[in-house]
Amino acid sequence: MQTPSSKSSLSPARQRLVELMQDLNFGHIERLEILDSQPVFDPPPRVVREIKFGARNGPRPEAALRDFVLKAQLVEFFACLDTLGDGVIERLEVQHGLPFRVALEEAAA
Repeated sequence: MQTPSSKSSLSPARQRLVELMQDLNFGHIERLEILDSQPVFDPPPRVVREIKFGARNGPRPEAALRDFVLKAQLVEFFACLDTLGDGVIERLEVQHGLPFRVALEEAAA
């Protein structure tokens, strides 16, 4: 699989996940199912937003852009999904609208 370089180079499901992370900005996404390396939104994952008092808590400014170059964290995260294939992300921590840390559920070998 070719390494994605821009939002428009992603599948619709991955674009939707990028948009969800940008809208969330700070927080985490729980129980996100992954099928064939793609996020599945049915059933919907649980989204928990963190709010910092005295700080900007809205969506990322990039959320208004139709296309942009992917930051290294997104490229690395999607490479992780490619390796996972099928599974469940128990918790995806989001900071500044980007994937920061992930806890995966994997099938035993």
